[in-house]
Amino acid sequence: MDLSITRADHGEQTVVHLGGEIDVYTAPVVREKLDEQIQAGRTNLVVDLTDVTFLDSTGLGVLVGRLKLTRTRGGSMRLVGRDDRVLKVFAITGLDKVFEIHPDLEAALAAGRAGAGSNGAGEGS
Repeated sequence: MDLSITRADHGEQTVVHLGGEIDVYTAPVVREKLDEQIQAGRTNLVVDLTDVTFLDSTGLGVLVGRLKLTRTRGGSMRLVGRDDRVLKVFAITGLDKVFEIHPDLEAALAAGRAGAGSNGAGEGS
């Protein structure tokens, strides 16, 4: 299984860093780890996909489900990603319009501090 998952708290926001391949085999582990954070009350999530090398529809489904779950609990979920292959999956499926995707962790955390519910709180300061 080519997958790594780590977590770090940044104030009210929790960063879950994923690395490797998110596919039909590893997606259940990703779901479980994200659910653990949400169940523990960490509903302002930043999922860092910087080191993800592959993402399939199963992985997308997990991310969509966790996005819905955080929103129903009054939270948010932002993504960090730069890999063209991973970002292309979001673009092809139209999910780049559903998720707030940032080029780096600093931008995602700043957007969370500014109030992530607004229309693209991505202006840096």
